[in-house]
Amino acid sequence: MKRTMSIPHKPDAPALELDDVWVRYTGRLSASNGGPRYALEAITFRVERGERVAVVGPNGAGKSTLFKVIAGTLRADRGRVDIFGHGPAGHICIAYVPQHNQVDWRFPVTVEDVVMMGRVGQIGLLKRPGKADWATVHTALERVGAAELTHTQIGELSGGQQQRAFLARALAQEAELILMDEPLNGLDIPTQEAIIGILDDLRRDGVTVLLATHDLDLAAERFDRIMLLNRRIVAFDQPAAALHADNLLRAYGGHLHQVGESGAILVTDPCCEGE
Repeated sequence: MKRTMSIPHKPDAPALELDDVWVRYTGRLSASNGGPRYALEAITFRVERGERVAVVGPNGAGKSTLFKVIAGTLRADRGRVDIFGHGPAGHICIAYVPQHNQVDWRFPVTVEDVVMMGRVGQIGLLKRPGKADWATVHTALERVGAAELTHTQIGELSGGQQQRAFLARALAQEAELILMDEPLNGLDIPTQEAIIGILDDLRRDGVTVLLATHDLDLAAERFDRIMLLNRRIVAFDQPAAALHADNLLRAYGGHLHQVGESGAILVTDPCCEGE
């Protein structure tokens, strides 16, 4: 099916590029000088097409804020955000999977309906989906192993099934950049592995993925690069370099502890939803 793309991509541009992005907290003032406090400060980085990046950091580090700025649902107070060479507005190639508590799971729609929502940018807001669109939806569900959930109400899904449904929506959308905000929270290890396996499959299509997680081991083992974030970028590098003890100390502060004679690092920052 031919892609309908409202914003043409520059062929030589990276998937994502931010330059000196600042986002202030709404209605919050700093105690020191009465000026604005920032959720993100001086954020500058570049992600190449097809990369898989883990975004890690303590609660309140700005991970969710960063994703909303990239997706275009939140406007930066300063700086530049480019998706394939253009600003976020007007793109239909960005899929944003929010945290669990940001979705109304009581809304009376089926999994099939949710996945079809990903087709809106391709077919137009006021147009009815055709046979080819329904075929795309069902193919997406099969690809993520959720074909049997087609007519299930979203409120009846387990955590892993919810993530499969949202990934199927991204596939139906023909997304080229997927932002996943804490998608693995509360999932058992086999389900986490299944979700990562789907992302492995997407890599073959050249899809770029940014995934926020608190699991440092997973980030180190399964991602190309790690962004260590605490309002500012502490490190953005290959896993071994990004997760160096000095960087972790700068990012996590008092939540970081050395355990035993081996020098193992333990992060005690409690994992919770929302930032």
